[in-house]
Amino acid sequence: MSELLVGQHAVFESLRAGRRNYYRLWLEGDGKSAPKGNLAEIVNLAKKNKIPTRHVDGGIFDRIRRAQLNPQGVALETGSFPYMDLEEILERAASKPDPLFLVLDHLEDPRNLGTLFRSGEAFGVDGVILPDRRAAGITPAVSNASSGAVEHIPVALVGNVNRTIDRLKKSNIWTVGLDLGPDAISLTSADLSGALAIVIGNESKGLSRLAREKCDFRVTIPMAGSVDSLNAATAGSIVLFQAFQARAPVEAVGGN
Repeated sequence: MSELLVGQHAVFESLRAGRRNYYRLWLEGDGKSAPKGNLAEIVNLAKKNKIPTRHVDGGIFDRIRRAQLNPQGVALETGSFPYMDLEEILERAASKPDPLFLVLDHLEDPRNLGTLFRSGEAFGVDGVILPDRRAAGITPAVSNASSGAVEHIPVALVGNVNRTIDRLKKSNIWTVGLDLGPDAISLTSADLSGALAIVIGNESKGLSRLAREKCDFRVTIPMAGSVDSLNAATAGSIVLFQAFQARAPVEAVGGN
């Protein structure tokens, strides 16, 4: 089954990652003028990968816009997202002194998923774990929302998040749940160093009861405002940054 990635960031990062099967690159216009900037880089990557390129006015780009997406003059027909096996992800990260994982407990909004992947890629996540049912998967909308970051991160689909938390513990990976419960400790007091998996719950329900109980500890984000809570993507990104700070070299913390 083929998918259509749209937007310059998603297309460029997918080609740069080189993890999918690629079938055709679509460029908007008549092809009489040479592409410039990001589009030129995309075309060069397509040529290196021997991907057929076709120019078109309207057509597929009109359909993309009717779907309320901005193609930015480019679309890429690809194979489906290449999920990995959980054990393979753990094996690849085993050589790192402080691997960092993200476990998403039935998030449903592709935009939240995309934001967390973008933050995860920026802050050094070694793998993301998603349930294979009743949750958002990796779709073109997620790749677009992540600005293509999802194309670089190993992702595993699992049948049961709670059993996965147990599996992580067997690999000496601590699990921390993002929670608003009274027994959650302040994020500012939490030790997020070492091998760690951050567990983030559903947008409206939060962590499931069993996932909450299985986490080694739970953290909450202290806030001064009057709104009850941040959304899942924003809150998760804050925790990811704190984990990054706990393991990053001093010079990396002050990056762009």
